Amino acid sequence: MGNEEKHLRRIAAKKAKLEAAEKAAAKAAAEQLKLDEKYMKEALRQAKKAYALKEVPIGCVLVDNETGKVLSRGYNRRNTDHLALGHAEITVIKRGCKKLNDWRLDHCTLYVTLEPCQMCAGAIVQARVPRVVIGAMNAKAGCAGSIFNLLEEPKFNHRCEVVRGVLGEECSEMMSEFFKELRENRG
Repeated sequence: MGNEEKHLRRIAAKKAKLEAAEKAAAKAAAEQLKLDEKYMKEALRQAKKAYALKEVPIGCVLVDNETGKVLSRGYNRRNTDHLALGHAEITVIKRGCKKLNDWRLDHCTLYVTLEPCQMCAGAIVQARVPRVVIGAMNAKAGCAGSIFNLLEEPKFNHRCEVVRGVLGEECSEMMSEFFKELRENRG
């Protein structure tokens, strides 16, 4: 076997390895999307609880990446509790920290139906959440890419991996329906 033939075999072997790696990466991405959709559906169930209370329908869940278990759940309760801090993400972070007995949530993923505001994005960064999955974006108050991006701000000592648009249509539809009903009821 000549040098040229050896060279061609090495190239073919490298190409086969690359194709196998690409196939494995695609499979892993598909599996991750399936998990993300599963947990976003849970966040949507939480948002429906807020909707039933006539709260802005935002739901959130915090998942332990090591066990795959939901650590905490929450939904908006600002009007119900008469509290500016009554956002779904704040509730979930507080409950998750309490459950873990630690302020660091550095092995968790936070799923939220609507892009976090500046307060919630700041709390997510402060809690060291490494990954955030967002359903719908919020052009009026979003701080994960719409108005500003606190979650991926390079000047902070902690940044999050952000995945946007998971079940985005369902999340957006719920928000649209809520505000449509609100306008109709105000006459």
